[in-house]
Amino acid sequence: MLSTAPRITKAGLVVADPTTGALRRVIPMQINPTRLSRAFQLKTLGEQADRSEALRLTGPAVETISLEAVIDATDALENGDSLAGSSGIASHLAALELLASPESGQLLEVDRQAQRGVLEILPMQQPLTLFVWGKNRVVPVRIGELSINEEAFDPALNPIRATITLGLRVLTVDDLGFAAKGGQIFLNHLVVKEQLASRFPTAGLETLGIGALP
Repeated sequence: MLSTAPRITKAGLVVADPTTGALRRVIPMQINPTRLSRAFQLKTLGEQADRSEALRLTGPAVETISLEAVIDATDALENGDSLAGSSGIASHLAALELLASPESGQLLEVDRQAQRGVLEILPMQQPLTLFVWGKNRVVPVRIGELSINEEAFDPALNPIRATITLGLRVLTVDDLGFAAKGGQIFLNHLVVKEQLASRFPTAGLETLGIGALP
């Protein structure tokens, strides 16, 4: 018998090639967070700007996102999942942790360059990370904070339940450029937001208790 329950869309992170956008990894959130906090810091000319420039913006606002998610292997263990049985949620945690660290090959290459006496070593490039919260919110991000609170373990000390706290900074065209894949994804996100805003019904001034602007 087919289930009539609605299919739940999972939030998560997507790891892609920063140049081509080719998919490298999808990290879904096992249980969608119940709260998502977002903050915006506007980019303006500052307090010293000329009065004629008071309403001007210098670029997209700096948006930060924070959330808390739970990863739990209890159901998988009860269903006989082989990965959960061998390592609990360690693989899921490792995929998240690698978003906050260069790859081992990159570190070894930097060491090789240092051993050869290279004077200027370029910072190591991370893959493009996207935060996906439904089809209307797909944005390039940088991991600013990642904390993991492991709460339960199997007999081999593999973690089987953990609470993840993520702090993300949305990357815009100011950070990535217009030609980069991440910059294009941000612009698409902005267009989607504009389309959503255009559907919001326009209210009259009487809704706010005034008949006209002063």
